[in-house]
Amino acid sequence: MSCFLLIVISMVVCGQNNLNANGDNLIGNYLIEHGNDVSKVRFTKADDGTYTCQVYYLRDNRDKHGNVILDVHNPDKSLRDIPCDRIVLIRGLKYNDQKQQWDGAKIYDPTHGLKANVTASFAPDGRLRLRGQVLGIGETLYWKRIE
Repeated sequence: MSCFLLIVISMVVCGQNNLNANGDNLIGNYLIEHGNDVSKVRFTKADDGTYTCQVYYLRDNRDKHGNVILDVHNPDKSLRDIPCDRIVLIRGLKYNDQKQQWDGAKIYDPTHGLKANVTASFAPDGRLRLRGQVLGIGETLYWKRIE
């Protein structure tokens, strides 16, 4: 009986690690909980084969006056009127088959108006692990797939 349990557990662990084996496994919706902020994002595949991540929900999307919060910190002034629940966080992310991860793009932090180099891969528990770095300083975030 214990041998059967070990086989089942190893199949589950291997199955989750296989999420990194196919670029399109990234496509889907994710929940982000960062401090008090709660948002949802969607990864889609562009016609050129790269991946884009866009916010589609932000729990607190209005300021104290009831106005929709805009992307006012964006360094590109033409994008400062984009509602916070429509911001593109990543554009042009590529699947690296040799490393079995996604890279080659930048992630945008709308709270500070900064962009950082990003890599993404699935952790053994199935969460999406994103690592952003600027000048060797980085932060790792984990997003939970919701669909």
